[in-house]
Amino acid sequence: MEKTAIYEQDIINAICIYIADKYYIQPEEVSVELIYDDETGFSAEIEMNDRIQQLSELNLIEALRHWLGTEHGLDSMSVALELELNDDEGIIAYVS
Repeated sequence: MEKTAIYEQDIINAICIYIADKYYIQPEEVSVELIYDDETGFSAEIEMNDRIQQLSELNLIEALRHWLGTEHGLDSMSVALELELNDDEGIIAYVS
């Protein structure tokens, strides 16, 4: 499989769907801000039902795997996922 890019908006959508499925709410009820820090790496801050929660890089990968499986029908455990910070595009996930 060649490397495919998942851009920032799709990463946010994946997180919204993952959180919605996990907490039995609608994806529209989830707000996401992607974060990159030189010391801690990739993360996200989500807001739902007036609660704020931090997601680690591992949670982001889990959300992307969930999205690839449910929305795209891929065997999400058989793909490699890599997050990257791009100066022009923001946070990108590469799937191979």
